[in-house]
Amino acid sequence: MSRDRRAWSLFLLALALTVPTVHPIAAGLADPSATEATTGPLPLLPATVDVYRGLGTWVDMYDAPPWRYPARAVRKMNAKGVKTLYLQTANYRKPKTGPIFRAAKVTRFLIAADQAGIEVVAWYVPGFDNLRRDLRRARAAIEFRTEDGLTFDSFALDIEATLVRDIETRNRRARTLSRRIRDLVGENYVLGAIVPEAGALYWPSFPYRGLAYSYDVFLPMAYFSYRTSGARGVYAFVADNITEVRQTTGEPNLPVHLIGGIAEDSTPREVGAMVQASRDHAAFGASLYDFPTTTRRQWRKLAEVP
Repeated sequence: MSRDRRAWSLFLLALALTVPTVHPIAAGLADPSATEATTGPLPLLPATVDVYRGLGTWVDMYDAPPWRYPARAVRKMNAKGVKTLYLQTANYRKPKTGPIFRAAKVTRFLIAADQAGIEVVAWYVPGFDNLRRDLRRARAAIEFRTEDGLTFDSFALDIEATLVRDIETRNRRARTLSRRIRDLVGENYVLGAIVPEAGALYWPSFPYRGLAYSYDVFLPMAYFSYRTSGARGVYAFVADNITEVRQTTGEPNLPVHLIGGIAEDSTPREVGAMVQASRDHAAFGASLYDFPTTTRRQWRKLAEVP
């Protein structure tokens, strides 16, 4: 986040503290796990979908080296041409002690990214078995601020957990949580939806169209390394995912950031095919999962991400 945006953020925060607002989140659509007292919308900066444009990289809670040395990791990302870091702040199990995983380290990531000119998107994995907890942890990431006023540039919900076995209930809760997050942040804040690959067997009838009302950008987990191999197969798989997510949401111009295969299980040639399919089908951006396992030869291919 730029210094000007940071100053504006501090101004808005001070204004919010002096002018109380009361706006209950998503009245109706009652769910026994979803009752939560909130105020909103939050005093957040307007953002653009450009946060999700171009080359991204991912750091989850289990990536020990980046968490040990955040500034060093961000310098390496910058050297590889990374525009956006997707940083996990929690999941439905961790952390046990609070809503943000290793908050002091998160601060170091944000400071280093600000110095490098890299955007940072927070992401959280909800369980949908306890929507109060899920909303609380999403809000903690959205509200997170360093002492100098640095914040995340956007928030993305990683919609993939299957703890709730009944598909209809899980779909309803995914839509409910998403609407409540949207009401929380207001209309000008950009939200991302990290969603399963098109036609995922573990989540049939995924509610793409219903979620499109709450999110500005979709990030399909098109992990080709699980589904196909070779440049031709990867190209077709990635192209199908970009096309399918736009068709199923009913948004032909939907901004899509493609999350490709698991880096350690992907060849540089396959990564090149992923990048080419992203370019040919007008993806907003693309990335491999995840940062510590991406190789030099893969980074050279990723340099061509649109």
